[in-house]
Amino acid sequence: MPRPIEALIHLPHLAHNLARARACVPDAQVWAVVKANAYGHGIENVFEAFRAADGIALLDLDEAQRVRALGWRGPILLLEGCFESRDLELCSRLKLWHAVHCEQQIDWLAMHKTHEPHRVFLKMNSGMNRLGFSPQAFRAAWTRLNALPQVDEISLMTHFSDADAQRFGKDGIAHQVAAFQAATADLPGERSLSNSAATLRYNQLEGVRADWVRAGIMSYGGVPDYPEHDAAHWDLLPGMSLRAKVIGIQHLQPGDTVGYGSSFTADRPMRIGTVACGYADGYPRHAGSGTPVLVDGQRSATVGRVSMDMLAVDLTLLPHAGLGSEVTLWGLSSRGAVLGIDEVAKAAGTIGYELMCALTKRVPVSVVHGD
Repeated sequence: MPRPIEALIHLPHLAHNLARARACVPDAQVWAVVKANAYGHGIENVFEAFRAADGIALLDLDEAQRVRALGWRGPILLLEGCFESRDLELCSRLKLWHAVHCEQQIDWLAMHKTHEPHRVFLKMNSGMNRLGFSPQAFRAAWTRLNALPQVDEISLMTHFSDADAQRFGKDGIAHQVAAFQAATADLPGERSLSNSAATLRYNQLEGVRADWVRAGIMSYGGVPDYPEHDAAHWDLLPGMSLRAKVIGIQHLQPGDTVGYGSSFTADRPMRIGTVACGYADGYPRHAGSGTPVLVDGQRSATVGRVSMDMLAVDLTLLPHAGLGSEVTLWGLSSRGAVLGIDEVAKAAGTIGYELMCALTKRVPVSVVHGD
């Protein structure tokens, strides 16, 4: 019998979440973002659910080749562009669109020999200070690209650092929107500004509406502005569920400790279950006692320190739980209850994105095609 742990990828939920992105911006086109192996879900696993997207955005050429091998003939965007000049050859062969965020990438295009000019997304650093041309240098970069016979259409792109902020204005995205508008006011080309947070929160605001939105974490049921809002607020469904089973039972007396470092001490008689899940499966080691779980669909919490292959959960108030009981670490339990990945992440001092991406290869993955 295999070790009792598995991750489930819910295709109907993923399709629902993508449709939610489209409903937020009915006049725009939607990129389904599948970087980081589809946020840990697996590109091949999610592909059918994302066929309704207008384009697929990702990070590197390997991911692009995998998407083309699945039969996708629509646009594919390399969000960070090329990493060296020879990457342009594969861009030509696979008909990839790619970001341009620095002068060197323009130099590579100028030296590139191609029969078909490239579609590029010129990226502005409007305040994220990660990739992109400054507003002051943006127009000169556009002029260089526009003069190259290797370049066809130039789209304009930026990325928000604080779209999950509580306000559009101060400490939000207003200053980035203003910088982008000022630098691109009379330039032609399609625009792409919004990530998931901006798509959900600011999609109807003047200056934020654009031709393309990038539906990343929301496509997988993650909430970019948790805990201000949860998945139910945005009508998002979990794309991934991580479930394991109880493989051992221990009875504690006051003063007994649990796990490495004896970080938890019982203050009352307790019954705890040992679960076949640990940090080698991708569950965060830094998740302390009290991190929520579902046991047979009922809420409980972890006890003690997470180890490599196991963790402990409190069964004291769940008399019917025992060996073989299902423990949902995040997502949808088989009994229909949902434990949001963002709630688990917050309790562990991280974000849902990291939990999704941290799932390890040793965890069996099943794709769920129906509800």
